[in-house]
Amino acid sequence: MHLLRKRWVWVTLITLAVLFVWYFKVLTLGYYWASTSLRAAQWQGKSLWLPDYRVTVEALPVQGLSRNASGLTFNTETGTLFTVINRPPQVAELTPDGQLLRVIALNGVKDPEGITHVQGDTYVVSDESSHTMYWVKIGADATRASVQGSSSLGLGIDTVHNSSFEGVSWDSRHDRLYVVKEKLPLRVLVISGLDVFNESRGFNIDISEWQSSRSASLFMSDLSSLTLHDPTGHLLLLSDESALIAEYAPDGQPVSVMPLWRGLHGLRRKVPQPEGLAVGPDGAIYVLSEPNLFYRFERPKRPPG
Repeated sequence: MHLLRKRWVWVTLITLAVLFVWYFKVLTLGYYWASTSLRAAQWQGKSLWLPDYRVTVEALPVQGLSRNASGLTFNTETGTLFTVINRPPQVAELTPDGQLLRVIALNGVKDPEGITHVQGDTYVVSDESSHTMYWVKIGADATRASVQGSSSLGLGIDTVHNSSFEGVSWDSRHDRLYVVKEKLPLRVLVISGLDVFNESRGFNIDISEWQSSRSASLFMSDLSSLTLHDPTGHLLLLSDESALIAEYAPDGQPVSVMPLWRGLHGLRRKVPQPEGLAVGPDGAIYVLSEPNLFYRFERPKRPPG
């Protein structure tokens, strides 16, 4: 009996280990981490190149926010960051150092999970519960905003409660919107034909699915956010469960990865629940982890010449 129990313990442990490796795609991640590292000479000068980044602000609690901060976008016109909170629905503006500037009440949205700056005072907010993207105007001194009467776009694709469209990112070069679906299945959609500054004409949209050039290279177990880096056209995908950022070239080729794990990139502890991702004009990478932890990663200054 004792021998049988011992055998079942080993079977259980092995099964759990196999499930862990399968679900978190550990072997696939290791393969792409190694293969992208071997191409450092090809990409280092013409990409963000994530292995070079080191944390400069780590796990800073955003004073004034206590829960559910999700999504992140950098407004280059104001030099500040914006995030959304889902209970109650709000938008918060932050400095690049993680200091809270203001909180804006957001009416007409139930469960905001993602936000992206488009131009001027125009933003797109994703509502996970209704699977809808809303265009929102947020003025410089606004304390309240509403989606009522503004443009919106519902996406009835693979709708699953609480595993729907989370992150959004505006591609200003091509006037299109990138939308990420968390899981079941993982998806990155590209929506073009959005004339957001001429609402009277309506939308004549086209939806396609962004795919990596390698079918197995979406090695994350979920997708919580994304951001498009306009200068390079590279796409950054953020995974909460895998706790990493992956960089892809415009053709979908994997370029580099950045695990948000203890001991890597100067981190003293793993980023617990990364939900928001943004890149500043200087290349600094910002991550927001629920409920309100702020991170900034920067590359060492390269010597001129």
